[in-house]
Amino acid sequence: MIAVNIKKIATVAGIALVLFFVIARPGEAAGFVDNIIGALRDAAEAVITFVSSVFS
Repeated sequence: MIAVNIKKIATVAGIALVLFFVIARPGEAAGFVDNIIGALRDAAEAVITFVSSVFS
């Protein structure tokens, strides 16, 4: 029961931190999200290249 409460508190604290970051520094937050999306796109392209190389 205590672990559930800690999990809820951590979740709420994380959401509050993200909201604070977005409100206080929206430009930096947008850049951070853009970097994450770029990294995910690069990873997806690497996986596609790997799979294409295996099956060709």
